[in-house]
Amino acid sequence: MELTVNGARTYVYTGGKPFDAARPTVVMIHGVLNDHSVWALQSRYLAHHGFNVLAVDLPGHCRSQGEAPASVEAAADFVGALLDAAGVPQAALVGHSWGSLIAMEAAALFPERISHLVLVGTAYPMKVSPALIQASLEEPEKALRMVNVFSRSTLAAPPSALGPGTWVFGAGMALGRRVLRSNPAVNVFHRGFVACDSYAGGEAAMQNGRCPVLFVLGSTDQMTPPKAALGLIDAARAAGRTVEVTRVPVGHHQMTEAPDATLFALRDFLQRRSALPA
Repeated sequence: MELTVNGARTYVYTGGKPFDAARPTVVMIHGVLNDHSVWALQSRYLAHHGFNVLAVDLPGHCRSQGEAPASVEAAADFVGALLDAAGVPQAALVGHSWGSLIAMEAAALFPERISHLVLVGTAYPMKVSPALIQASLEEPEKALRMVNVFSRSTLAAPPSALGPGTWVFGAGMALGRRVLRSNPAVNVFHRGFVACDSYAGGEAAMQNGRCPVLFVLGSTDQMTPPKAALGLIDAARAAGRTVEVTRVPVGHHQMTEAPDATLFALRDFLQRRSALPA
């Protein structure tokens, strides 16, 4: 489905079901050099089990036009505009990696509009190696290979994710190349990494948000190690928010390397009643 957001054509995948703004809505936000397809299993399942799904291509990525966000804050503003364009008064936000920072900031920026917050493969601060930032600018193919090596803990995806025998490393490389080449005007690889590295609003976002929070963390994640999320978990609890933590025995691509465990954690969390104050 295509929406016009901030004057630009924006693509959102609805999981193979017609969009109905009257149903509970879940917005799914990808990470750096990804697109909506990283949510393949989770988006389709939720769409076929009572939820509205908006798995978005962020501006300037793949099938979405507009200026690629240069900061977490700019991307969070886009999420609010996306909800307006879809006619959705309230939604759950699910974000992976960079997308988790965007979801967290948006939940703080629009507290009355966000019912649930799911942070997959998150960390704060989400610092990126200077060498990797430089490589993403000057040698993107080398940087893409580094990211996929560090992100992956399996050779092939479980059958419920991408299909038996799918080479997840090769699929990750192909997706990254496709996303990078989709925007010849901007290196979205480098821009996304800089946005992650420079984001300084995590603790304030946790204090200002109101909805319950689920953390889905990979126990062998080398990009965003589980211990790097502890500060956010503590900040959310200190703010009186309902917090749940699910750990899955994989690396940074929880959605394809532990597809069922990730899905069931999302499903069970989203089906619970919102903890927003009356």
